[in-house]
Amino acid sequence: MAVTVMVVVCAAVVPASPARAAYPGPGYVTGNVTVHDPSMVRTSSGYLLYSTHNGIEIRSSADRVNFSYLGRAFPTIPSWVYSYNSSGDLWAPDVSYQNGQYWLYYSASSFGSNRSAIGLATSTTGLPGSWTDRGIVISSTTSSTFNAIDPALLVDNDGRWWLSFGSFWSGIYMIRIDPSSGRQLATDTTRYHLAHRPPAPHAVEAPYIVYRSGYYYLFVSHDLCCRGTSSTYRIMVGRSASPNGPYLDRSGVPLTSGGGTEIVATHDAVVGPGGQSVLRDVDGSLLVYHYYDAGAGGRETLGVNRIGWSGGWPNVW
Repeated sequence: MAVTVMVVVCAAVVPASPARAAYPGPGYVTGNVTVHDPSMVRTSSGYLLYSTHNGIEIRSSADRVNFSYLGRAFPTIPSWVYSYNSSGDLWAPDVSYQNGQYWLYYSASSFGSNRSAIGLATSTTGLPGSWTDRGIVISSTTSSTFNAIDPALLVDNDGRWWLSFGSFWSGIYMIRIDPSSGRQLATDTTRYHLAHRPPAPHAVEAPYIVYRSGYYYLFVSHDLCCRGTSSTYRIMVGRSASPNGPYLDRSGVPLTSGGGTEIVATHDAVVGPGGQSVLRDVDGSLLVYHYYDAGAGGRETLGVNRIGWSGGWPNVW
């Protein structure tokens, strides 16, 4: 079924500063767009948008502009989740379409804890209530040096599957995934280290990796989320010739040493942009993220910008 694709990009003028480049405003979106940690997938009839909380919220759009709330991925929360979050809250979904079905990786944890787990569910339609939970893929404990949240699936240029994840502690990691099960590959149990933010509070999370023209690009969020208009999130990027790193920023600083090239940060009414994913659509790649709208009382809001490329590095417009 043909899909009409339309994104209107705001032409906001942002004052330049010595420390930060001017950034464009988010593209125009409307409807039910109050989201955290958005992940969007294209379907035969439009788009499905997944976000944190309430059993993973799902919204739909025919045109990538107007969004309507559909319901919860999990009307009944998987029982194992309550071992990691007493209210059954779910975070940071990652949705994609692979091998004839939809794959949903998601997080179970509580704020500020690394007693966490990443779960997997599959569906043939991607719609609310259609998901079959497959259980835990990877977990961490309070004695772990990492935090098993914020998953993102990568199918690399050679067809290998990887899952990146991580938040605070020692940063961002990646494991190999078996495409037949969606779980860690039995023949490679290495946990590859991709990014870190020393010193404390080690504020880096929300990894997402895409491939383009010989490089893998790792997008991460630096600094602090979830504080309304006091949030300091900003989206950074590094690149590598290999999916499992090392990732360097534009100045050659490794992301494991705190590096990262900033591509969007607080500007105008857009506060704390982050929690990002990338949608590779028919008309190019889109950065999909949340921000706190200072013009709407600090409400968490969907942000969408096109990704351009200059000199082998991404930029938003």
